[in-house]
Amino acid sequence: MSAEELRAVLPAAERVQRPQRLSGGLAGSWRAAPVEMAGLLFEPTFFFAASELRRVEYVATAQATPDNGAAAFAALVRWGRGAFGNELASHDPGSAYAAWVSNDTDVYVQQQAGDPRRASVRLVYKARQLRDGSEL
Repeated sequence: MSAEELRAVLPAAERVQRPQRLSGGLAGSWRAAPVEMAGLLFEPTFFFAASELRRVEYVATAQATPDNGAAAFAALVRWGRGAFGNELASHDPGSAYAAWVSNDTDVYVQQQAGDPRRASVRLVYKARQLRDGSEL
């Protein structure tokens, strides 16, 4: 999907003044109105590389929640299990992570709760990139 196609689907999408940059040439150059999911308000950012949409991130701050977003994270994991099956998960004292693969897309949800002032929940869809072992 190109930026023009994104605007056709989401006419209210806005170009970001200072795009967030990620590896692989990804630039978070578009955003849309916040979306309520799992009791939190998530802000979507659309990342493009080579003029194609490659990643969509939904990020919600969770500082104001008593559980630092744990309930929202659990709800999104339940949703992911229903949509994609069992997850690959990891947990440590400051964060939790659950990931799925669906055809050509990687999906993951992440909770950051180690520092209550920066607590957040993130849902990410990204284009799957397979690599040959010789490229590693």
